[in-house]
Amino acid sequence: MNNHPFHLVDKSPWPLMSSMGLMTMTSGAIIWFNKLNWMLMIIGLIIILLTMFQWWRDIIRESTFQGKHTQKVMKSMKWGMIMFIMSEVMFFSAFFWAFFHSSLSPSMEIGLQWPPMGVKPFNPMNIPLLNTMILLSSGVSMTWAHNSVLNNNYTQTLKSMMITIMLGVYFSILQLYEYMESSFSIADSIYGSTFFMGTGFHGIHVMIGTMFITIMMMRVKNLHMSNMHHIGFELSAWYWHFVDVVWLFLYIMIYWWGS
Repeated sequence: MNNHPFHLVDKSPWPLMSSMGLMTMTSGAIIWFNKLNWMLMIIGLIIILLTMFQWWRDIIRESTFQGKHTQKVMKSMKWGMIMFIMSEVMFFSAFFWAFFHSSLSPSMEIGLQWPPMGVKPFNPMNIPLLNTMILLSSGVSMTWAHNSVLNNNYTQTLKSMMITIMLGVYFSILQLYEYMESSFSIADSIYGSTFFMGTGFHGIHVMIGTMFITIMMMRVKNLHMSNMHHIGFELSAWYWHFVDVVWLFLYIMIYWWGS
C-alpha cells in the first residue's frame, strides 16, 4: 500500500508502440498520396487500434479495479485535459489565421477577391446549418448524460450517450456527403486549402470524440462510473463541448462570413 496519493505508473510498452504505429501510418499516408498504395497506412492504423485497445484496458484496470486514481490523480488528469484542449485551440487558431490572412486582404494571385475566382462555396443555409443544429443538440444530450451520472441515473445516462453517439455519426456522414458534392478540392487555391484543413481536422476530432464517448458508454454500462468517480466520462464531455465550440467558429467564419 502506498503512503502517498500519487500514481507512479508501471513500465508499459504502449507509448513506444503507439509512436511506432503513428510513424508507420503517417509514412503510409504519404505513400498512399503519391503512389496510391495504402497497405503501409493500414498496417500503421491496425497497430494504433490494437495499442489503443490494450492501453485503455490497462488504464481501466488501474482506475476501476486497482483504485490507483485518487482525488489527487484525478485533479492532475483534469489539468492535463485542460492543457490538451488549450493546445487544440492553438492548433485550430492557425487555420483561422491562415483563412483570415487571405480573406481580409485577397492577393493578386487569387484575383483580388474572396472567395477566389472559380471557387463556388457551399450554401451555409443547407448542410452546414443542419450540422450546426446536430452538434448543438449533441451538446445538450451530453450535458443530460452528465447530470444523469451525477444523479446515479444510469438508464438515462445510457440513453443520452447513445443519442450523442448517433448525432456524432450523423454529423460525420453529412460531412462526408458534403465533401463528395464539393465543387472544389483542397488543391483549389488558399480557399480550398484552409476550408478542407479546418473542417477536415474538425471532422477527425468528431470521430475521435464519438469513439471516446462510445468507450465511456460501455464503461457506464459495466458500472465503472459513480457520481463521485467518473473522470473519464467528464473528460469526454469536455472534449465534446470543445468540438461543438470549434464547429460554431467554423460555421460562422468560414461557411457564413467567408462565403
